[in-house]
Amino acid sequence: MPPTSSPENRTIQSVWTRPRGGRERPVLSREQIVAEALRLLDSEGIDALSMRKLGNRLSAGATSLYRHVANKDELIELAVDEIYGEIELPDAPAAPERWRADAAHCAHRLRTTMLRHPWIASVRGEMGMAHLGPNWMRLSEAMLGVFTTAGFPRDEADRAVATLIAYVTGTATSEAAWLTALARSGRSEQEWVDELWPAAEQAAQAYPRLREGYAEQRGKDPRTSREEGFQYGLDRVLDGLETRLK
Repeated sequence: MPPTSSPENRTIQSVWTRPRGGRERPVLSREQIVAEALRLLDSEGIDALSMRKLGNRLSAGATSLYRHVANKDELIELAVDEIYGEIELPDAPAAPERWRADAAHCAHRLRTTMLRHPWIASVRGEMGMAHLGPNWMRLSEAMLGVFTTAGFPRDEADRAVATLIAYVTGTATSEAAWLTALARSGRSEQEWVDELWPAAEQAAQAYPRLREGYAEQRGKDPRTSREEGFQYGLDRVLDGLETRLK
């Protein structure tokens, strides 16, 4: 007869689903560990993160880290939630007449924060129970307030928030991956585009609509194009959500 799994083994593994630490006073605090992990991630990227390397940077053994996190995945959960804590929320309380402005504010702040830490693009699908982190909950609560105050029913407000976040994180994840590749190349965004442009135009010769689009974009600042593209998509998402209020 196969062994029965204990409740402990069936628990979803996440830093947010188990008790925090013990009674003894650790050499390092969780806050110190997360802060140093973020410095390492921002300077060297996700591939450079290991418990041993982080312990060396903190002049501490791995045992000190494992008092706070069971593994690297939990450390990433904490680091990601710390990033979400940087997001500036709209002024409270929410007001019905400014719901679009407040929703756009949250969207832009989330995107800006993700692009400030582009390594997040490589862990978006591996963040476990990141939605249980206090900073993500703080953002979610604020956005739910925006939509419920605007007049969305409670269940639909939740879906509206999820739709907006899906657009922002999808777009920002692609941008972050692009910016990471740029950083590795040592080129600026403009230099990369300038070098790529002749090959792109040549590849588009047999496709008139694409050729016309490339011609319109030639000479345009690529960062400006990204900003305009994000704003266009954001406006269309909000346009669609607004129809639910009529």
